[in-house]
Amino acid sequence: MEAYFDNSATTRVFDSVKEIVLRTMTQDYGNPSSKHRKGMEAEQYIREARERIAKTLRAQEREIVFTSGGSESNNMALIGTALANERAGRHIISTAIEHASVYQPLEFLERAGFEVTFLPVDRDGHISLEDLRAALRPDTILVSTMYVNNEIGAVEPVEDIARLIHETHPKTVYHVDAIQAYGKFVIRPEKQGIDLLSVSGHKIHGPKGTGFLYIRKGVKVKPLIYGGGQQWDLRAGTENVPGVAGLGVAAMEMYTNHAEKVRQLTELKDELTDRLCELDDVVVNSRKGGESAPQIVSASFGGVRAEVLLHALEERGIYVSSGSACSSNHPGVSGTLKGIGVAQKYLDATLRFSFGMFNTKEEIAYCVDVLKELLPLLRRYRRG
Repeated sequence: MEAYFDNSATTRVFDSVKEIVLRTMTQDYGNPSSKHRKGMEAEQYIREARERIAKTLRAQEREIVFTSGGSESNNMALIGTALANERAGRHIISTAIEHASVYQPLEFLERAGFEVTFLPVDRDGHISLEDLRAALRPDTILVSTMYVNNEIGAVEPVEDIARLIHETHPKTVYHVDAIQAYGKFVIRPEKQGIDLLSVSGHKIHGPKGTGFLYIRKGVKVKPLIYGGGQQWDLRAGTENVPGVAGLGVAAMEMYTNHAEKVRQLTELKDELTDRLCELDDVVVNSRKGGESAPQIVSASFGGVRAEVLLHALEERGIYVSSGSACSSNHPGVSGTLKGIGVAQKYLDATLRFSFGMFNTKEEIAYCVDVLKELLPLLRRYRRG
């Protein structure tokens, strides 16, 4: 049996996504900026995708800017907003558990003369609203937080954060990295007070190299890519029609019978969590319920190095992650695990299991059976 539990790294595309990507690569392959019929056909795919995505957010279509993925969306949100608003101030607030595609642009901005405050988190991965209140200043132009943490699944109180920001500092822009949240939560940016929202396509059974940035009407963002004036001069370059079309279909699929999809993911998470808690010296770092995402389980396995266990599982057809896939080329101790206070002996012994719409309870049963077999053997080997 094969069990792919690394859906927070990437997902298998829906069949409907595959079909529209193939069609726009082999039949309707025009440039959407061309004035002839082929070009207009391609442009229609872009329009339909934008309309579908806007509906999932109850947003305006002009508030959706297509990008090459979550990293570009985050870079555009952070650097573009900072540069567009630096006359109002040069202070930014974020958290200690952000993804590399957030904290590295923030490091770039620090080198450019901006000041960044990183808020700590509690044992469950949540920031304190009082810490945020204390950190906000008249020159704070931007606050950026995750919606869902990519390693442990912690859900930040985005509505409370937005309310605090807009009631006390109404000119401060609030950016939310929703890369692990979109498709799993009902998100209404205008209602929730979110000014900028980053999304990646390949986390929701869409194509790799696709994503979008929601930019609330009236928010100032400087483009990072200049050229042909596409997307209202916010992001130049010929649009990736196959990718955008596939992203639009994936978004529509995820939000069709959405509650049922979330229930399915939650059942998988609860099943694995309960079974892992029965194993010796295994600590589950993710919480159940609404304060944690339905698709992510972080677990620490005492006495076993994460990388060793990962490859042992791989040999049995089980695929998991030892952290964020985007940071795998720069290994080190997870800032998230340190931030939530995971014990030292577990820092290099933690795996992430993440689910998608193709996973089953049978796969979980298989995975737990394999863990029961492997853990005693690997622990004995390490002691030796």
